[in-house]
Amino acid sequence: MTTALYRRYRPEAFGEMIGQAQVTEPLMTALRSDRVGHAYLFSGPRGCGKTTSARILARCLNCAQGPTDTPCGECDSCVELGRGGSGSLDVVEIDAASHNGVDDARDLRERAVFAPARDRFKIFILDEAHMVTPQGFNALLKLVEEPPDHVKFIFATTEPEKVIGTIRSRTHHYPFRLVPPAAMLEYVEQLCRTEGVSVEPGVLPLVVRAGGGSPRDTLSLLDQLIAGSEPAPEPVAGADDVTVRYERAVSLLGYTHAELLDEVIDAFAAQDPAAAFAAVDRVVQTGQDPRRFVDDLLERLRDLIIVAATGQAAAAVLRGVSADDLARMTRQADAFGAARLSHTADLVIGTLDDMTGATSPRLQLELMVARVLARGSAFGAVDAEPAVAAPTVSAPAPLPTPTAAPSAAPRRAEQVAPITDDSAPSDDDAPPVDEPAPPVDEPSPPVVVPTGPVTVQQMRDAWPEVLGRVEQISRSSWLIASAAQVAALTDDVLTLMFQSQSDVAKFKQLSAGAGASEDLRQAILAVLGIRVKYIAKHDAGPARPTGQPAAPEPTRPVRATVPARATAPASAAPVTEWAVASIPNDAGDPVDDPGAPAALAVDDEPEEAARLRNATLAPAREGEVLPSADVESSIEPDEDEAVIDTDVVADVPVPPVVAPRLPSAAAPRNDGVQRYGEAVVRQVLGATFIREEPYEPPTRFS
Repeated sequence: MTTALYRRYRPEAFGEMIGQAQVTEPLMTALRSDRVGHAYLFSGPRGCGKTTSARILARCLNCAQGPTDTPCGECDSCVELGRGGSGSLDVVEIDAASHNGVDDARDLRERAVFAPARDRFKIFILDEAHMVTPQGFNALLKLVEEPPDHVKFIFATTEPEKVIGTIRSRTHHYPFRLVPPAAMLEYVEQLCRTEGVSVEPGVLPLVVRAGGGSPRDTLSLLDQLIAGSEPAPEPVAGADDVTVRYERAVSLLGYTHAELLDEVIDAFAAQDPAAAFAAVDRVVQTGQDPRRFVDDLLERLRDLIIVAATGQAAAAVLRGVSADDLARMTRQADAFGAARLSHTADLVIGTLDDMTGATSPRLQLELMVARVLARGSAFGAVDAEPAVAAPTVSAPAPLPTPTAAPSAAPRRAEQVAPITDDSAPSDDDAPPVDEPAPPVDEPSPPVVVPTGPVTVQQMRDAWPEVLGRVEQISRSSWLIASAAQVAALTDDVLTLMFQSQSDVAKFKQLSAGAGASEDLRQAILAVLGIRVKYIAKHDAGPARPTGQPAAPEPTRPVRATVPARATAPASAAPVTEWAVASIPNDAGDPVDDPGAPAALAVDDEPEEAARLRNATLAPAREGEVLPSADVESSIEPDEDEAVIDTDVVADVPVPPVVAPRLPSAAAPRNDGVQRYGEAVVRQVLGATFIREEPYEPPTRFS
């Protein structure tokens, strides 16, 4: 039988500790200057050397040549507390996990009263001190606060916050940390040379990574690999020489083989879906955990990002990587590019977060591969600059500078034709809108990027080309961007108007740094050469083509009667052409006067029309009180008519209008007084009904 590596190579002095200079140097200084405290608290992750440091401190204190910062290793105390030593009677190690009560604390107090049997100090080392109960700590409090001169306490714990504050405040607290990978890699390389063990390239970095910065865990894994390795074909004379194979290390530690990672990376770089999904199938068929594979892939992408950023200086950062591996990673980084590597890493890390607790990790893995390939295609479409810009059928034609009057009625975006001179063919000769565009024999010239500042009109003219470029990047982003209208462009701030708040939310939504806004920004950069910022707003008004002026603000609302059948149902599509209705006169006939407005815009919201059917109108009157006869005679509409709010185009006199028939406005009472109904009160006062409350006469107590 052999002793475990972490026991055979346990440090015997502070100088042999690795990666804990923040603890060893202050302790050695305190020992040299004879300013040693009576109680210490060592805290940190498991396997970092807390208990070992406590034993070294005990050796330093009880050394025959001490107290000293370097034990002699020859006296009885140093030999008993060294590797393989039997232990000292004056150094008591207590497992606080099983001795954590009040009775144990009482026994410790009784033992502390007696003087050391041989050495200078009686030292109590309480391992796993966080397991001591609050009652046990309180029983020890007086002894820890004012111990005898010959007593020293050393508490070791992985959870210092569970040690009660009254104990922590009476100790010198030294925090231990995980050992950095570079220091750990150098240590295990030296240990392998000492043991006469040869390892294949890539084994020790995997061991260091699996150890997680804990020297004890790292040495335990290395010991397991050495024990399961075959002897070398030509062993060195006088040494038990074995060789640790890379394949066995990968299989035992559960990491992804470097060849499989290279296969996936090369498939991503070459946009080869068949090779990428074949590699994923190999991961599943070999029984490897998909989460571990994604984690290893993210680690490889991190290495490629470092290589792309630092170039030849990457060897100083990626320690343990051979020259051949570094050259291969350099070729992979060049094939990707820094920007694409960053976006790919974002997608992979997002998938790693989603796979936490996922019931189907393989599905998440395959979807990640699909996203990476799709994102790579988008990058290829943006980076590639075609010599000739092919016409895009789905994108509308560029809109010219509008010359129509501001009061002109808006038209559909698909039906707006470019303004041409007199020699151009008429609209009758143009093909219908729904027919496919005729084939183009000669390709259109590429878009010329403006050299000066880009104006809002240039942005509107180039908008179809921008949308075409967005469609090449992402179809879903094109669907969102095509609903936007260019409102303004100030410096590099582009204001876009959307028809609904949901479109604004979809435009702003990003997933792993990708979305409609980013795709549109890349398209504008490719077409116009500027990188814009956005202001996305919700335009509640009617849709209008890009470049057309907004309709004039209404001067004042009027009311008109239109047939009830003109109201669109709730499920109908939004009205793009204005529905019009003539305003009747007192006799109920339409007005044909050229001076009056012939057509009024009708609200196309069905719910608004339904709400206004229940409203009433105020008839024309001259005085403050309106006789009931005039009220009844002025309200004589057809039963099919409904009242709808409209916006008047020009401020013109409005003729009398009609309203639905109301119930009897007045009713005589027994006292002979004629009273007006609720409808007439609302008409006269212009009031709006809110709710009905019963009238209760006041009392002396109310």
